[in-house]
Amino acid sequence: MSALRDALRDLPDAVFADLLESDEGYVLVVDLPGATAETTEVLVEDGRIDIEGRRDKAVPDGFEYVREDRPLFLDAELPLPTDADGAGADAEIDRGVLEISLPKREREVSRSIPVDDADDEGDA
Repeated sequence: MSALRDALRDLPDAVFADLLESDEGYVLVVDLPGATAETTEVLVEDGRIDIEGRRDKAVPDGFEYVREDRPLFLDAELPLPTDADGAGADAEIDRGVLEISLPKREREVSRSIPVDDADDEGDA
């Protein structure tokens, strides 16, 4: 998980994100003010999670920007924790707060693997 934690530190200063962990999984919370489900895309593949979010800004009639510091876009590529199950991930956004839930993979249970005798395969 340290790779994801380190990647979150490298996000722009204007992006706020929290990472939570339980025995069952992770929750990544990212503030995307003004973003909606229609303007946000989350993709999990190849051991990483890609987040693209954009917000629409409206300028009231008769006004123009003198200073503009609020970013319009977030395009982040973050590594998944090694024990996260990207296939079971889901995401929702509410009032510009994106929550991505990543369940942990079930730990492998030891099992006995039958060993066949190669000489028996040709006999029938």
